[in-house]
Amino acid sequence: MIKILVDSASDVEKQEADELGIELIPMKVRFGDEEYSDGINLSHREFFEKLIESNELPQTSQINEFAWEERFEQLTADGSEVIAITISSKLSGTYSCAMKAAEKFGGKVRVVDSIQACIGERILLLYAIRLVKAGKSGAEIVKELDDKKNKIQLLAVLDTLVYLRKGGRISSVAAIAGEMLSIKPVISVTDGEVKLVGKAIGSKKSNNLLNQLVEKCGGIDFDMPYVLGYSGLSDEYLKKYLKDSEHLWKGKAENIPSNMIGSTIGTHVGPNAIAVAFFAK
Repeated sequence: MIKILVDSASDVEKQEADELGIELIPMKVRFGDEEYSDGINLSHREFFEKLIESNELPQTSQINEFAWEERFEQLTADGSEVIAITISSKLSGTYSCAMKAAEKFGGKVRVVDSIQACIGERILLLYAIRLVKAGKSGAEIVKELDDKKNKIQLLAVLDTLVYLRKGGRISSVAAIAGEMLSIKPVISVTDGEVKLVGKAIGSKKSNNLLNQLVEKCGGIDFDMPYVLGYSGLSDEYLKKYLKDSEHLWKGKAENIPSNMIGSTIGTHVGPNAIAVAFFAK
């Protein structure tokens, strides 16, 4: 039997993991003196409630080697193989810790660096589930994931620069100027790192820019997993984006899956961001 284990940077919560038939290992999130297990005893909604109320950014920490080893022991105890999918190795030391732990299990555990995060990591996970159901071997699944992960595109529009400023990613002056001009930055995860790929004034222009970037990537492969994401307590901005991007989906996708973004990326983008993840054609 092959078991899929994914870290919570994929924005999967415990209930959904159970529904998908996979295992979840959580990142830790700390608000002041209180520490939570992401997606286990801190839901995405609860995270954003706390984020909006807090004056300081929460701290997220990587999953250490001991935590990985403990889960690998549990999951391989019945003779099963494990495929672990992690957040990009360029964004966290989680992958490195998982690799060190996996060395102790004599080939029964394989680790895949998604070179993604958030919903980009999620769609690689969904593809892995598809491959398991198709009866592929562990080695075949890992090879296929490594081959296909470079085709994943993750693009997002941020509503505010406040959280990037709080996290020290941009200066206070740039953040204030951006807020005054209603600048909406567009970011991507490229080569495993978060990069600024464009800026637009106002939500309409930023949504149009996002659509242009999707098309520039070669368009969406609708035979592969794809998903939209939103941050915060409301999906209002997501609904507006769906209306502005109708031409991308019309006649190609009836039901467009979407989910709330979790703490790993949510800490830095803040509420009211929207994102799209897909495999490029």
